[in-house]
Amino acid sequence: MNRKMWTALVLAATTVALAACSQFQSTYPDKHPGDDSPTWGNQERPGMFGEGGLSLFGGGSKKKDEEAGTGLGVNAYLWRASLDTLAFMPLTSADPFGGVIITDWYAPPESPTERFKMSVFIMDRTLRADGLHVSVFRQVQTSSGDWADSNVDQKTAVDVENAILTRAREMRSASVAAQKN
Repeated sequence: MNRKMWTALVLAATTVALAACSQFQSTYPDKHPGDDSPTWGNQERPGMFGEGGLSLFGGGSKKKDEEAGTGLGVNAYLWRASLDTLAFMPLTSADPFGGVIITDWYAPPESPTERFKMSVFIMDRTLRADGLHVSVFRQVQTSSGDWADSNVDQKTAVDVENAILTRAREMRSASVAAQKN
């Protein structure tokens, strides 16, 4: 077989294989609890060159891209809401592409013998509760002046996550309202 025929045969086989992929139905549930993102389920997917252009492996829709924000690897509303919520604490690290925010130790003025540190992990490009994880660390000052690790009530991390999610929803609502005007 000459080289041109071999190339044509490989190209044809690849095209047939890609076209066959659209025939499979997903075995995943259509929606997760609290998920407001579009799902495919048994609905017809846009064609390879249809709405939004060529999309072989991402399947990204314009709505999802706008919600996630441009240039960020994570949801823009969750990112900005996390920064707003933790604005009272000094930041050590903030990676918008990896979705990680780490604060430095912060001692509240009302209790200078204890200090807190937080890590926020944004794990999704959609605005979902399970796309956010907060870890809270606490230390108390001993009588010798050293800092010792102390337990933190799990409710504290949940409260911070809820505050971030509430702020993110407010930001999204304000953005949607501004676009309508």
